[in-house]
Amino acid sequence: MSRKMDGSEGVAGHAPATDLEIAHRTPLEPILPLAEACLGLAAEDLIPFGHYRAKLSLPLLQRLKDRPRGRLVLVSAITPTPAGEGKTTACVGLVDALSRLGVSALACLREPSLGPVFGMKGGAAGGGRAQVVPMESINLHFNGDFHAVTAGHNLLAALLDNHLYWGNALEIDPERVVWPRVLDLNDRSLRRVRTGQGEGAFEITAASEIMAILCLAEDLADLKRRLGRIVVAWRHDDTPVTVADLGAVGALALLLRDAMAPNLVQTLEHTPVLIHGGPFANIAHGCSSLAATRAALALGEVVVTEAGFGADQGLEKFIDIKSRQSGIFPDAAVIVVTLRALRFHGGATRETMQQPDLAALTAGLDNLVRQVAVARAFSLEPLVALNVFPDDSDAERAQLSACCSQLGVAVANCDHWARGGEGAVALARLVQQRLSSGSAEVAPLYPDGTSVEKALETVATRLYGASGVEFSPEAREMLQRLEGAGYGQLPVCIARTQFSFSDDPAAGGLVKGHRLRVRELRLSAGAGFVVAVCGSLMTLPGLPREPAALGMGLDDEGNITGLA
Repeated sequence: MSRKMDGSEGVAGHAPATDLEIAHRTPLEPILPLAEACLGLAAEDLIPFGHYRAKLSLPLLQRLKDRPRGRLVLVSAITPTPAGEGKTTACVGLVDALSRLGVSALACLREPSLGPVFGMKGGAAGGGRAQVVPMESINLHFNGDFHAVTAGHNLLAALLDNHLYWGNALEIDPERVVWPRVLDLNDRSLRRVRTGQGEGAFEITAASEIMAILCLAEDLADLKRRLGRIVVAWRHDDTPVTVADLGAVGALALLLRDAMAPNLVQTLEHTPVLIHGGPFANIAHGCSSLAATRAALALGEVVVTEAGFGADQGLEKFIDIKSRQSGIFPDAAVIVVTLRALRFHGGATRETMQQPDLAALTAGLDNLVRQVAVARAFSLEPLVALNVFPDDSDAERAQLSACCSQLGVAVANCDHWARGGEGAVALARLVQQRLSSGSAEVAPLYPDGTSVEKALETVATRLYGASGVEFSPEAREMLQRLEGAGYGQLPVCIARTQFSFSDDPAAGGLVKGHRLRVRELRLSAGAGFVVAVCGSLMTLPGLPREPAALGMGLDDEGNITGLA
């Protein structure tokens, strides 16, 4: 979420400071001394990328596996709105606040994708005084991980095309090749393309199965096993063709070796942060890497991580996919809200959501009620973090507090955006209290071995408020193929709009009783799930009418501008 600071943060007679200006004014700690002081790491445990960022070495990750683990706090939110709710800033503020309270704390975040950076978001490393730095490096080409995934994905596409060109020894049905190409930018014109082998398509890198595998693999051996299981095509007899069949595992692993290592940076208050992987939560499973999570839990007492978009998407996928595969379940959960977002869900428009409106806010509280119910469906009792704005009214805050009291959930007013960790101390104390009360018996929403159709029905009815699921003829045909090939009992990863509990972004965030329309099923055998593409969701976004890229640039000294 990007905001201007108030006038006190600007220079007299000039406009208020931007996120980038605030980041530039804050001295950073060199990453090697910071890692030694905060994490007890030696220089040989890190691979430096300049002075202020580094990767954890792969040998270090192996040594950390045997250490006791800390406690995990999962940050999610209500249904997103055009203004953003501030999950990343909440994570940064919370981890800084915990550090202020004497806790050995780290954050685990996702890497920004260049698509949203140049599209709608601009920067995606937090904002105000709750930022991760160096923010330009994090937002642009961060240590090459996204490029490694892009290269690996497209190398596989080229090897597949080459196999078809040179005689098709694996007897692939050319009409049932299911491996597209990817790029890390928004470009709607590439959704359908013609290649030398016929019709093709591009998706955004964050939607690649290789990105999901990078984020779920335990180590290099597991990475190679998962890469080998990727299904790239089908034969005429409905048997799958895998990367192992193509003999491409080794080449892909070469490209991804360095990308497997989590990236270490810091907040403006010099709290360590691991940023690694970047799957979208409306397309993929929306969590940072398992490698980063395990390392952080071995290095700190409390780890704060985020799950993309609302709890109905990010939190659900974190537990039903990442936790199910890893055995690492959150010990506490936070749901981030803003009064602006609640007004929007209660009927305010983009133009009026920044103005106090008690009636709209009261109506919009139903979204918070439903997201709290999502967390409770997994036996998590969430805390609510109110990301405050200057236009919040006392009456609205009182209404939110009353709602939370009726729900039996604690709420903290958070001003970390303006005051850094100091502004999130109240939330940090609530988190400490929750962690001291013991861990919840968190479990996936449906058990292992549930059929794809039953899993979809369970998530849609129990979490989305849907009356059921509808399959397109193409999706139903694919479901039968998956069942026949032995993939019919994998967990599901539901790809749908982030702006609604339905598959229709125009329906609003409070819809109930709808039918979840599954347009397409895609097998991600290496990642270990089946993707259900719902409604009209596109896996390669387009640019908005006024892309953030048009406000970015370099000055004559080479300094980046406009990356808010």
